[in-house]
Amino acid sequence: MVARRKVAVVGVALSDCGRVDDATPYALHAQAARRALADAGLDRSLVDGFASAGLGTLAPVEVAEYLGLRPTWVDSTSVGGSTWEVMAAHAADAIAAGHARAVLLVYGSTARADVRAGRRTGTLSFGARGPVQFEVPYGHTLIAKYAMAARRHMIEYGTTIEQLAEVAVQARANAALNPEAMFRTPITVEEVLAGPMIADPFTKLHCCVRSDGGAAVLLVAGEYAGDCRTAPVWVLGSGESVSHAAMSEWPDFTVSPAAVSGRLAFERAGVRPAEIDFAELYDAFTYMTLVTLEDLGFCGKGEGGAFVEKGRLRVEGGELPVNTDGGGLSAQHPGMRGLFLLVEAVRQLRGECGERQVRRGDGSLPRLAVASGTGGWFCSSGTVVLGAG
Repeated sequence: MVARRKVAVVGVALSDCGRVDDATPYALHAQAARRALADAGLDRSLVDGFASAGLGTLAPVEVAEYLGLRPTWVDSTSVGGSTWEVMAAHAADAIAAGHARAVLLVYGSTARADVRAGRRTGTLSFGARGPVQFEVPYGHTLIAKYAMAARRHMIEYGTTIEQLAEVAVQARANAALNPEAMFRTPITVEEVLAGPMIADPFTKLHCCVRSDGGAAVLLVAGEYAGDCRTAPVWVLGSGESVSHAAMSEWPDFTVSPAAVSGRLAFERAGVRPAEIDFAELYDAFTYMTLVTLEDLGFCGKGEGGAFVEKGRLRVEGGELPVNTDGGGLSAQHPGMRGLFLLVEAVRQLRGECGERQVRRGDGSLPRLAVASGTGGWFCSSGTVVLGAG
């Protein structure tokens, strides 16, 4: 039996992001993959594992072929925005068990460009078969499902719309420090509240942007980390969980599956939420950030509204910087954004983020981070705890 090995992230990259009208999703996959390998300083011949989802009929076979890879370990898990944290967990387990030496995770999407060109609509349907057939006739959209959950939290715990708006305001403040973010102009709570209503209580700025873009992450066995041009970022622990498919089967609209995936990840990493220096959380809507903070244990259940006040989520002066690149609310959101969380977390732990770099109280670089992705309408969650080399 092969002894379990340590696993490190050694390469991360984004493709061109934001407004990309002249590239295919395959091209964005390739661009991100090349950049991640160059970031690590490793040849693609070392890559024997590959994970991808969301593109092609036989993902990840088609994307691997496009990239010229012939992997002996593959993963095509598709659970929405949490896909990439779940895949990272699977990849780390495979590497630790000796089933692969280097696994490349890649994503790319032209979600924005496709809408502009009429290749898809802005309200892409999840279909009307299976459990959702009992909800589709009532007409509520994915956004409406999140809006209902947010309203339940407001009723249950007194969370205010101003507190939810603070999440968007602070995400934009972080984006202002990120030259790659789509939207960098500061916004106020009043501007968030005054925007057009999308799904009560969400106005436009409570919702993520629509962008194009891709990302890639390379994980390797510990013995290869010393051959890389970058400092390793270690995978310390991970967890995954699913909650429901039909809203009627969701026991509590105020509790996300991150309550389980986070607990597992922290237990396996041997760290406590209080030790985390910053967090990268899936934020298709402001409520997602708030409830995930609660469920990961950064504050008590029902205390998320008060927690996000007073600038706690900001890179500059925040007690727990969250979505340090601006998140899906301001930086970019090309669809299943979970891989972008891992890229930003690794860059922060390596101290590569320039003006938006997180610092500890003594001025040193951060040591511990958590990335937590959410899929569907709080249907799934994957959480990964990362540590600096």
